[in-house]
Amino acid sequence: MSQIPQIRIPATYMRGGTSKGVFFHLDDLPEAARVPGEARDRLLLRVIGSPDPYQKQIDGMGGATSSTSKTVILSKSESPDHDVDYLFGQVAIDKPFVDWSGNCGNLSAAVGPFAITNGLVAAERIPHNGVATVRIWQANIDKTIVARVPITDGEVQETGDFELDGVTFPAAEVAVEFMSPADGEGAMFPTGNVVDNLEVPESVAKGGVLEATLINAGIPTIFVNAADIGYTGSELQEAINGDLQALARFELLRAHGAVRMGLIDHIDQAAGRQHTPKVAFVAPPAGYVTSSGKTVTADDVDLLVRALSMGKLHHAMMGTAAVAIGVAAAVPGTLVSRAAGGGERISVCFGHPSGTLRVGAEACQINGDWTATKAIMSRSARVLMEGWVRVPGDAL
Repeated sequence: MSQIPQIRIPATYMRGGTSKGVFFHLDDLPEAARVPGEARDRLLLRVIGSPDPYQKQIDGMGGATSSTSKTVILSKSESPDHDVDYLFGQVAIDKPFVDWSGNCGNLSAAVGPFAITNGLVAAERIPHNGVATVRIWQANIDKTIVARVPITDGEVQETGDFELDGVTFPAAEVAVEFMSPADGEGAMFPTGNVVDNLEVPESVAKGGVLEATLINAGIPTIFVNAADIGYTGSELQEAINGDLQALARFELLRAHGAVRMGLIDHIDQAAGRQHTPKVAFVAPPAGYVTSSGKTVTADDVDLLVRALSMGKLHHAMMGTAAVAIGVAAAVPGTLVSRAAGGGERISVCFGHPSGTLRVGAEACQINGDWTATKAIMSRSARVLMEGWVRVPGDAL
């Protein structure tokens, strides 16, 4: 019988936007986990409670959804003009896998508050009352994020009256600005087109061809028309997540889109890159009832969007996918722009399963190629618990 004692590691459990995860200061990790590699991945898997064939993560901090199976490692920044380096790990639920290929836009809202509270931002840059500007280096994708964190009496203000669909209780508003959000892996439109005819299996789309907008902004994302795959765009989680055949079709679509975007060489490699790209389907404005029973009318939104994360329909919208939506809406001719009625715009309000979200974005053409200058959205963040997580000593 194993009698290896547990070790304890300082950690903070935080909600950021519509996600939550376990936050670590890099220096607090066991030495072997302070560098990328197997030891770090094994530790984070054990912290979250993966892999779990029951898909419940009962023996860890995860919540058995893509929105709650997340980890963050922060440290004082080594990048010029930044305060904190932010590394995000998406932990698979039923597989021994941590995906480091992208960012979490929702948890980005919690990075600034954590950095201030844990001394990663110089004291002279924090007002006694007002808003602290935290300059974040997103290490997964080599991008800058600027978070504007409210401060009251020298401390992070977490409570307030800002409401965010997908989060039950109000909190203080944190404005998050994603600078130059076109993904670092290549051109914003990797094929050079704002709309492509994507070849897919017949099981995905009749005729084996599907219109798609393939974009690297915020996070690599594949947008398709809801009607082209048999949906209305007003679906809630139960309409898709309980349909194993539908989920298999979406995964096939994701794999073929990833190859077309140049993210992988063969569809078989998609299983090793679960966090990216995302798949989303769009539709023109229409009324629907959200997962909380709230009524959204067609007049409330510019378009409808539903997105999948880690193989399941998301309960609201991933922050990075919201960036992709905002940027795509700002580029005439994309499927997102078409669903929103076309034309030029600097912001878009879209309907998701939990309600609505507005995101602003700016895009322009340089030498004929589209690029994004920034995307902005408001989120909120709150510490849920702080102290230590415990894992068996052989977790590393």
